Amino acid sequence: FSIETDGMKIEVKKEFSVAPSTQVFVPQTEVPVTAVTVTPAVAPSEEDGLVEIKSEMVGTFYASPSPDSDPFIKVGDSISTGKVVCIIEAMKLFNEIISEVSGTVEKVCVSAGDAIEFGQTLFLVRP
Repeated sequence: FSIETDGMKIEVKKEFSVAPSTQVFVPQTEVPVTAVTVTPAVAPSEEDGLVEIKSEMVGTFYASPSPDSDPFIKVGDSISTGKVVCIIEAMKLFNEIISEVSGTVEKVCVSAGDAIEFGQTLFLVRP
């Protein structure tokens, strides 16, 4: 299990062991936690100064308004506040994601058709 929020990443892992074939496995009522790691989520140094455009919802990512169209934005494009950067489909509704930052698109972090989570980074922009 892993969760990342507000610059902090928490991971919980459980180790599984294989029981010998001569022993009977009895399930435990409690699951022991074998490792908990708390590390700050820090972007690599090459991404210093970049601003993330994150998903506002869970759904399916689309980079263009239709399969035959050009993407709303691509790496190297200059964008401004209020520009549509992508569409996220949620429950058969297509929601436009609007940029809240002006700058140059440095990286597209997802691909068309990807399942997107709330708060997932979609684009990195150099202001």
